[in-house]
Amino acid sequence: MTQDAAGRIVVTLDLDGVTDKAGLMDRCARALDLPEWFGRNWDALADSLADPSLWPEGAVERGLLVVVEGWRAYARERPEEWSVAEEVFAEATDRGAGLFVALGFGGSSEQASDQPG
Repeated sequence: MTQDAAGRIVVTLDLDGVTDKAGLMDRCARALDLPEWFGRNWDALADSLADPSLWPEGAVERGLLVVVEGWRAYARERPEEWSVAEEVFAEATDRGAGLFVALGFGGSSEQASDQPG
């Protein structure tokens, strides 16, 4: 965990290599240090993200920024699931005051096929 320029706690959610919802849920549970009882479904993810009592230490006071990296392959492979994930992230940010979710456009081991080499 780090802090950004605004002082928010930054957590990186690295989805590089994730190919399905189960993988996404596992990465979320690990990156966000969610409790064992985390249900690994869309509703549970939205509730967990929006619940400040589950955020890392200091994030309630300073804010929490979740940076999602390595997501492009998953979005291409499972567009319907990725669409739901985006909705969950958006809903959680609307419900959780101080929560921000950003999509990182770098840091993936994969190079986009439509970009010059």
